[in-house]
Amino acid sequence: MKKIKDLKIKIFLDGASIEDLRRFADLDYIKGFTTNPTLMKKAGVINYQKFIEEALPLVKQKPISFEVISDEFEEMRAQAISLSKFASNIYVKIPVMNTKGISTASLIADLTEEGIKINVTAMMTLEQIEDLARVLSKKTPIIFSIFAGRIADTGVEPVLIFKKARKILKDFKNIELLWASPRELLNIFQAEAAGCDIITVTAEILAKFHLIGYDLNKFSLDTVRQFYQDAISSGLKIEDKPWK
Repeated sequence: MKKIKDLKIKIFLDGASIEDLRRFADLDYIKGFTTNPTLMKKAGVINYQKFIEEALPLVKQKPISFEVISDEFEEMRAQAISLSKFASNIYVKIPVMNTKGISTASLIADLTEEGIKINVTAMMTLEQIEDLARVLSKKTPIIFSIFAGRIADTGVEPVLIFKKARKILKDFKNIELLWASPRELLNIFQAEAAGCDIITVTAEILAKFHLIGYDLNKFSLDTVRQFYQDAISSGLKIEDKPWK
């Protein structure tokens, strides 16, 4: 198995904790950052502008995505323009559709024509990719965030979707494929094998990086020791007589 330093895929930290940004922003293998309103709510963010102003100095020039929070296209457009003005390394997250199920493809096309870098979020189908490919330019940097974890939660293999997406987008040098909503560390290696450019990881997954390449026999022994110590510390007993 490859080590982190040998991977070609870019690893982006996914979260909205300023403390996590302080801890991980300068790591060489963290190449960028993503956020979303759900993560911001979880982190207790209530002032969007303050959060952005605190985050930007920490990430320096690494790319970071901030999401619009409107459901109406004109307001989305205004918010996207506003967010993009904070810094040149910002990608504006636009959902692939609004809450009414109406595609945002035309809005995304307009914004990219104006030179605004976009991260299209909540993507899950090849049809969505094809719809966008028909209208997008081949100049402005764009990220397609395909929610592999949620796709897998439905019993569908996300790797196949990424491989087909790569073929659809073969002529788009400006579009990067991002494996979103990872569930485990293995997803990093699956994402690279599937042809992804980027994968997001949470702080919880980052905490497991020391296990990459870890000897499985030692890991087995560690597990046995953990079970034994937990049994002892919890005071569990098996009596030498039939149970009732």
